[in-house]
Amino acid sequence: MSSSPVDEVADAVLGEIRERGTYRRMRVLEGIQSPRMRVDGREVLLFAGSNYLDLARHPEVIEAAERGAREWGTAAGGSRLISGNLAIHEALEAELAAFFGTEAALAFNTGYMANVGVIPALVGPDDILVSDELNHASIIDGARLARSQVAVFKHGDIDSFAEVLRNARADTARANGARSDRASKRRILVAIDGVYSMDGDVAPVAEIVKLAHEADAMVLLDDAHGTGILGARGRGTAEAASVLSEVDILMGTLGKSIGSFGAFIAGSQKLRDLLVNTARSFIFSCALAPAQVEASRASLRLIDQEPWRRERLKENCNRLRRRFSRAGISTAPSTTHILPVVLGDNGRTMAVCEALLERGYYAQGIRHPSVPLGSARLRITPMATHEESEIDGLADAIIDLVGQLGASEVGPE
Repeated sequence: MSSSPVDEVADAVLGEIRERGTYRRMRVLEGIQSPRMRVDGREVLLFAGSNYLDLARHPEVIEAAERGAREWGTAAGGSRLISGNLAIHEALEAELAAFFGTEAALAFNTGYMANVGVIPALVGPDDILVSDELNHASIIDGARLARSQVAVFKHGDIDSFAEVLRNARADTARANGARSDRASKRRILVAIDGVYSMDGDVAPVAEIVKLAHEADAMVLLDDAHGTGILGARGRGTAEAASVLSEVDILMGTLGKSIGSFGAFIAGSQKLRDLLVNTARSFIFSCALAPAQVEASRASLRLIDQEPWRRERLKENCNRLRRRFSRAGISTAPSTTHILPVVLGDNGRTMAVCEALLERGYYAQGIRHPSVPLGSARLRITPMATHEESEIDGLADAIIDLVGQLGASEVGPE
């Protein structure tokens, strides 16, 4: 049987990917999301997930999901604008708005869909998106869908941000000079991640918000990895920076620290109305399943009721960071629950990843294009419920394996 044109394309593209050493495959995990799972048939300690607070297996969350399925069925049955807008969707959004102190919130099926929905709703071809160079792919793709101009600043660099924003402001001021209608004037949207998912560092949110608003720009904060963890109540990087009420558009996920599935945009009531009417990833998608909605509501309450989870997560990360530091292994620039150990070479990184699996630890190796070329790393994500002995065991294994490479070959370049 001759190969199809589809297979020919696949062979050509995958051949190039294999030559670059970046071919990917999906590992098979078994068991409930927890500190210990089976990965590719081997029982291991999991240090590669985003269930940071271990709420995905909390009895109250599981019971809420079961109740949601029993009482509301296994599917919403349609898009929110046709038959899928259930009362529990509205309840979840009201609770999210109350938790984050905003007027309203709107649920999306994923964080990716939230960003590619909200960005084209706010800016278009005549507008400018000011973006950190390490922003998540969903922000990049949202800008592409919006067909907006993109002005990129150096990662986390306030001076670079100020310069790029100043130039964007000058461009829009010139273009707007002849326009009397405010609604038709060129806009600036500043988009940043709160916690950068591959480096674990935190954006200078307060400074960015201040400068952006001085330039009459809107601010979108993608806080997928900060939600539930940072801040006094787990309301994320903006709360930690004391500017939560000043962020115009807050995006967070329900599938990481909240332990369910989905995402949300929180902001003004008018922003919610705008998204309901214009965000294509919301309008043309089936609504979140009832079980996930009810699980999210239960988890949101637990984040307030069980602050020890955030505290334990921080303690576990600091313990691992100290162990690495004493061994001369850097996790810079991380200050959060995402700890990178940069090994540089793709092959070396994946060899360490596989050797860790053999020793009973799963910390995924990350390569280009998820990270820049030459910066392949182990991306380590402890959980709140890992025991100290488990943290120490992982540290011992990585220190030993990295030591076999030579200390000069490890750390940010």
